[in-house]
Amino acid sequence: MTDTIFLAGASRGVGREIAKCLRKQQLKVKAMVRSESARDQLEALGIEGGIGDALNVAEIEQAMDGDAISAVISTIGGKPTDGERADFKGNRNLIDAAVKVGAKKFLLITSIGSGNSSPALPLQALETLSAVLAEKEQAENHLIASGLPYTIIRPGGLKSDPPATGQGILTENPLVAGVIHRADVAALVCQCLLSDRATNKILSAVDRNAIYGTPIFEEFQLD
Repeated sequence: MTDTIFLAGASRGVGREIAKCLRKQQLKVKAMVRSESARDQLEALGIEGGIGDALNVAEIEQAMDGDAISAVISTIGGKPTDGERADFKGNRNLIDAAVKVGAKKFLLITSIGSGNSSPALPLQALETLSAVLAEKEQAENHLIASGLPYTIIRPGGLKSDPPATGQGILTENPLVAGVIHRADVAALVCQCLLSDRATNKILSAVDRNAIYGTPIFEEFQLD
């Protein structure tokens, strides 16, 4: 049985870009989405889609059933105005399910501003996003405590236009902030998936030409 990459959050945004990237690498991908339309769009890309809500443990386990899951990637989360968000609870359910099925790695996409990267954001942004960032930090901590090999990627401000620049970089410095194109985040995630150097690392992702201020930092090398 071919190992499968299980992707949660592929309906749109960074998750959809990761789905495209994984398919380009000819990896077997199974995506969990919440709508029939999103599943149809993914299946048109050659990706198996399953309907499920990350807040429902049984639906996650059903979506993972029948496949040898080698890695789980999650981009799920919500907005400050949402009611019950998946930032912590949904990711906690996915992490626990990944442990249960024996996944070899979990890649969690959160945000600059989470955990020890909070000083990288302006105070106003922190206040606006405080509830979301607190849940993302909980999810990060749950993943670290799970015992799963992990990579946590914290992107900066996300953009869809102009097109991807190919200038996305990673750093272990939590004080770096900036913006980055969603497709460039996806490219970095796909590289981290295949890199042993990224295992058990927390990395910030920004465009090298769109960094706020002039911080001194080292770029994290994946090979």
